[in-house]
Amino acid sequence: MNRPRGTKDAQLRIPPSGPEVGTLFTGWGGELATCRKFAPTARNYTASKLMSQVGLRVSEACGLDLDDIKWDLGRFGKLHVRHGKGARGSGPRERIVPLINGADRTLRWFIEDVWGQFDDDHTRPGAPLFPSERKNTDGSSRRVGDDALRSGLKEAAKAHLPRLGEKLTPHVLRHFCASQLYENGLDLLAIQDVLGHSWIATTMRYIHVQQTRVEDAWVAGMERAAKRLEGLVR
Repeated sequence: MNRPRGTKDAQLRIPPSGPEVGTLFTGWGGELATCRKFAPTARNYTASKLMSQVGLRVSEACGLDLDDIKWDLGRFGKLHVRHGKGARGSGPRERIVPLINGADRTLRWFIEDVWGQFDDDHTRPGAPLFPSERKNTDGSSRRVGDDALRSGLKEAAKAHLPRLGEKLTPHVLRHFCASQLYENGLDLLAIQDVLGHSWIATTMRYIHVQQTRVEDAWVAGMERAAKRLEGLVR
C-alpha cells in the first residue's frame, strides 16, 4: 500500500563509504588553495558537501536563496527548501531541513569567506545562495545552474576518488547522506523528513548500510548451538 506508483524499481545506487567521501572532500578542500578560480570551485565544493550532509537534490541547491537559511530556527539553523520535488507531478513541495551533520559550519564558511566574491549585497531580496559567475543586467549575480554543480563534482571525483569517477553524481551523494544518517542512529521517519520523500518505502530504498546482520546472526546461532552441544557432551 505504501508504495510509489509504477512497477519498475528505481535504479540501485550504492554510495561510496564514509572514508571515501572523506577522502574526496579532503582532497577537494586542499585544491581550493591552488585552484585557478577559487570562488566557483569553492561554490561547487560547498554545494556538493551540503548534498552529502543533508541530502539536497541538485535542483534544490540551485534554487536556494540566502534568505532561505534560517539561523534562528532550531539548534543549528534550518534551510527552507522552497523548490522540493512534488509527488506524482504535484508541483514544488516545500520542507524545512535542519542544518545537522556539519551543514551549519559548511554554510557559515561559504557565506563569510566565499559568497562576497560573487556579489557584494547580502541583503538583496532573492540573492541566490549559490551564485553564477554570470551577471544580471543590474550587475547582480545570476543563479548557478545544475550543470555547473554536476560538472564540478564529476571533475573532483575524477581527481580525488577515481574509483567512482563519473558514477559519483549529486543523487548518489543523496543516497550517501541517507545511509550515513541511518548508520548514525537517525530513524527512518526523520530521514524521510530530511530528504522530503512522500513515501517511507522510497526512503528505505535510499538506505545502503554496510551491515553484517545476517553474518552476525549466523555466528551467534552457531555459538548458541556449540554451547548446547557442550552441555550435552558434559
